[in-house]
Amino acid sequence: MPRPASDWITLAEAADIFRAANVAISPSTLARWVRAGRLQSIQPGRRIYVRRGQIRTLLNPRPAVRGADVQPGLFEVLDRRTGKP
Repeated sequence: MPRPASDWITLAEAADIFRAANVAISPSTLARWVRAGRLQSIQPGRRIYVRRGQIRTLLNPRPAVRGADVQPGLFEVLDRRTGKP
Protein backbone atom coordinates (compact mmCIF):
# COMPACT_ATOMS: atom_id res chain seq x y z
CA MET A 1 0.00 0.00 0.00
CA PRO A 2 1.53 3.38 -0.95
CA ARG A 3 2.10 5.72 1.92
CA PRO A 4 0.61 9.22 1.87
CA ALA A 5 2.75 12.05 0.50
CA SER A 6 4.76 13.81 3.16
CA ASP A 7 6.94 16.88 3.19
CA TRP A 8 9.69 14.76 4.80
CA ILE A 9 11.40 12.26 2.47
CA THR A 10 14.35 9.90 2.85
CA LEU A 11 17.73 10.65 1.34
CA ALA A 12 17.12 7.87 -1.21
CA GLU A 13 13.83 9.50 -2.27
CA ALA A 14 15.58 12.87 -2.52
CA ALA A 15 18.29 11.31 -4.70
CA ASP A 16 15.52 9.86 -6.90
CA ILE A 17 14.06 13.35 -7.36
CA PHE A 18 17.48 14.61 -8.46
CA ARG A 19 17.92 11.60 -10.76
CA ALA A 20 14.53 12.28 -12.38
CA ALA A 21 15.81 15.79 -13.17
CA ASN A 22 19.02 14.31 -14.68
CA VAL A 23 21.17 15.50 -11.77
CA ALA A 24 23.49 12.86 -10.33
CA ILE A 25 23.40 13.32 -6.54
CA SER A 26 23.87 10.28 -4.31
CA PRO A 27 22.27 9.72 -0.91
CA SER A 28 25.77 9.88 0.64
CA THR A 29 26.28 13.36 -0.84
CA LEU A 30 22.94 14.42 0.60
CA ALA A 31 24.01 13.01 3.99
CA ARG A 32 27.18 15.14 3.83
CA TRP A 33 25.06 18.19 3.05
CA VAL A 34 22.89 17.38 6.09
CA ARG A 35 25.97 17.10 8.35
CA ALA A 36 27.30 20.39 6.95
CA GLY A 37 23.98 22.09 7.70
CA ARG A 38 23.11 22.77 4.06
CA LEU A 39 19.85 20.80 4.29
CA GLN A 40 17.21 20.89 6.99
CA SER A 41 16.70 17.37 8.34
CA ILE A 42 15.24 15.19 11.06
CA GLN A 43 16.39 11.78 12.21
CA PRO A 44 13.72 10.06 14.32
CA GLY A 45 15.54 6.71 14.08
CA ARG A 46 18.32 5.50 11.84
CA ARG A 47 17.01 7.17 8.68
CA ILE A 48 17.58 10.80 7.83
CA TYR A 49 14.68 12.75 6.35
CA VAL A 50 14.88 16.02 4.41
CA ARG A 51 12.19 18.41 3.23
CA ARG A 52 10.81 17.67 -0.24
CA GLY A 53 10.29 21.39 -0.87
CA GLN A 54 13.91 22.19 -0.10
CA ILE A 55 15.06 19.55 -2.59
CA ARG A 56 12.79 21.01 -5.27
CA THR A 57 14.14 24.49 -4.49
CA LEU A 58 17.67 23.22 -5.12
CA LEU A 59 16.54 22.05 -8.55
CA ASN A 60 14.84 25.38 -9.36
CA PRO A 61 17.06 28.12 -7.92
CA ARG A 62 15.97 31.74 -7.88
CA PRO A 63 17.17 33.72 -10.89
CA ALA A 64 20.25 35.87 -10.40
CA VAL A 65 19.86 39.64 -10.39
CA ARG A 66 21.77 41.45 -13.11
CA GLY A 67 23.76 44.54 -12.19
CA ALA A 68 21.79 46.56 -14.74
CA ASP A 69 18.56 45.74 -12.88
CA VAL A 70 19.81 47.28 -9.63
CA GLN A 71 18.87 50.87 -8.82
CA PRO A 72 21.23 53.19 -10.75
CA GLY A 73 23.81 54.84 -8.54
CA LEU A 74 23.28 52.44 -5.67
CA PHE A 75 26.91 51.36 -5.69
CA GLU A 76 28.58 54.61 -6.75
CA VAL A 77 31.78 55.38 -4.96
CA LEU A 78 31.44 58.54 -2.89
CA ASP A 79 34.22 60.98 -2.14
CA ARG A 80 34.84 60.70 1.60
CA ARG A 81 35.43 64.43 2.02
CA THR A 82 32.46 65.78 0.08
CA GLY A 83 30.05 62.85 0.15
CA LYS A 84 29.51 63.28 -3.60
CA PRO A 85 30.25 60.87 -6.49
